[in-house]
Amino acid sequence: MSRLLRFLWLFAILAGAWLLLQRPASPPPPLAPLTEQIDRILVEKAARRLTIYRGQEAIRSYDIALGFTPEGDKQVEGDGKTPEGLFTINRRNPQSSYHLSLGINYPQPEDIAFARTLNQSAGGDIFIHGQPNSLPTAITLPGDWTAGCIAVSNAEIEELWRITPNGTPVEIRP
Repeated sequence: MSRLLRFLWLFAILAGAWLLLQRPASPPPPLAPLTEQIDRILVEKAARRLTIYRGQEAIRSYDIALGFTPEGDKQVEGDGKTPEGLFTINRRNPQSSYHLSLGINYPQPEDIAFARTLNQSAGGDIFIHGQPNSLPTAITLPGDWTAGCIAVSNAEIEELWRITPNGTPVEIRP
């Protein structure tokens, strides 16, 4: 075999190997849908993660988006922060502007009192919700884009909607 043919053969093998390495990995198979109710929700703002628990066992975690200014605890309406602390799911809105929403009982009395010292409103309407209804179902907005809520994909909020009863404790950590 001539040097040119050996070179072309080696080049073809290396190019093929390089192309195989550039292919995106196959997505993992979808997780089995959850059907049993959960006991609590943990939101870790710094990790952009929401984890659901049954008893002491972490059942599943979801990537999240937060308020557009996520560092620190929510203090006043319009600050773009997601509140921190202990809350509960206290309402559901199937007609939300976002694909389903689970309400969190914010503000607490101490949040209202603090905002009043600044002559401002503490805000409210903090939810765990899906994507804006104006987007196609399969789109998930990147980055932190909410006004202080916790956003997940539409498929994830559908799952959370099914398994999260009103009264479920929610802890939101920095």
